[in-house]
Amino acid sequence: MPEGHTIRRLASEHERLFAGTPVRVSSPQGRFGDARVVDGAVLEATDAWGKHLFHEYAGGRIVHVHLGLYGTFTTHALPAPTPRETCRMRIVGDDAAVDLVGATICELLDGGGKAAVLARLGPDPLRPDADPDRAWQSLRRRRIPVGQALLDQSVVAGVGNVYRAEALKAHGIHPLRQASSITEEEWRALWRTLVRLLRKGVREGRISGRTIYRLDACQTCGAPVRRWDLAGRWAYACETCQPL
Repeated sequence: MPEGHTIRRLASEHERLFAGTPVRVSSPQGRFGDARVVDGAVLEATDAWGKHLFHEYAGGRIVHVHLGLYGTFTTHALPAPTPRETCRMRIVGDDAAVDLVGATICELLDGGGKAAVLARLGPDPLRPDADPDRAWQSLRRRRIPVGQALLDQSVVAGVGNVYRAEALKAHGIHPLRQASSITEEEWRALWRTLVRLLRKGVREGRISGRTIYRLDACQTCGAPVRRWDLAGRWAYACETCQPL
């Protein structure tokens, strides 16, 4: 599943391509029937919060996209090729077209609908208005493993499996440690690391410098990396560097 840095980059790209101009919006697949509501409207801005992308059109209309596990955006130079049969949404501007395929959510909202989505999300480390204390208050109430809590988007928005694994490894915290046992000092350090890693991902367009995720041996000490299922997602730990 794309993590927060990918959605932030998509928001920036789509704003650069289309903001300030009327765009053609269609649903070749037919599953986004409200495409006609924004077809021909001016795309005023884009926004990203965690793994959620928002296209904001004139008149207060907002297209909300969550890529889920399989969703992708593809950008085409004009003239764009014939869209795939699975294309959920196509946006065509003056110089480019963008196709959305496989998304979990593609829906039309108003301002109240967007506010309702955001109310369910924790702070996004990539946003300048993020409040890490709100995440800390959520974390300290969780009687579940910290590795599970960090993937709860109501605690922190935009963190996925890779960033979870790398941030916990950086601070020697085992994913199975109870979330409520994390001290405020540890949380502040974890937050700073998440901010740094996500910002690096935005700059580079990828997650680089992995020390543990999907590796057989720890890049720090060489010990074997343990992998196991944690609430439906693979967790990784070096139990030498991250003792439980």
